[in-house]
Amino acid sequence: MMIERQIGEKIKNLRNQNGLTQEELADRTELTKGFISQLERGLTAPSVSTLADIVECLGTNLSDFFHEEDDIQIIFPKEDCFEKEDEDGNFITWLVATAQSRSIEPILVNLQPKQTLPEDKPHEGEEFGYVLEGKIKVHYGDKTYTAEAGDSFIYPANRRHKISSASKTKSTFLWISSPPSF
Repeated sequence: MMIERQIGEKIKNLRNQNGLTQEELADRTELTKGFISQLERGLTAPSVSTLADIVECLGTNLSDFFHEEDDIQIIFPKEDCFEKEDEDGNFITWLVATAQSRSIEPILVNLQPKQTLPEDKPHEGEEFGYVLEGKIKVHYGDKTYTAEAGDSFIYPANRRHKISSASKTKSTFLWISSPPSF
C-alpha cells in the first residue's frame, strides 16, 4: 500500500474517532474540505508541517501517529510450552517459549521427594517463586528457608542458590527469573 494511502486512512480513522466531519477538520486546520478528502483517499500527500497540524487537531502527535503497534503474543497455549523431565522424574516446564525476548522467565517445576535442582551461580536479577503444592527448601547463600503451599519467595540472585524438596510427596512451584538465564 502506498504511503499516501496509509496516511490518509489513519487520518480518516482518527477523524472518525474524534467525531469530526471532513469539513470540521478542514476548518480547524485552515485547509479545504477538498484537500482533506483527497488526503484521506491517498490522492495527495501533505507537507510535514501540514500533517503535524492535522494530527495535533486530532489529539495526537507525529510520533504517536507513525508508531506501529507491535504484534506481540499474549496467550501461550500449553501446546507451546517446553517440558523437560530429568533422570529423577522432576519436570520443568518453560511456560513461555520465547522468554529470551522478555525480561522474565516463568517456569513451572514439579520436584519429586528428596530431590534438589542444580545450584545456580550468582547472577544479575531476581528470582521469585510461589509454591502451589507440597513443601520446598530455598537454599540462599549459607541459609536455608522452607516454603509450603501458598507461600512465595523472592531474592536477589547475586548469591549461590538452589531449591530442594522438603516434602514426602511431589512439590510444585511457579518459578520466575528476571532476567531469563540460559
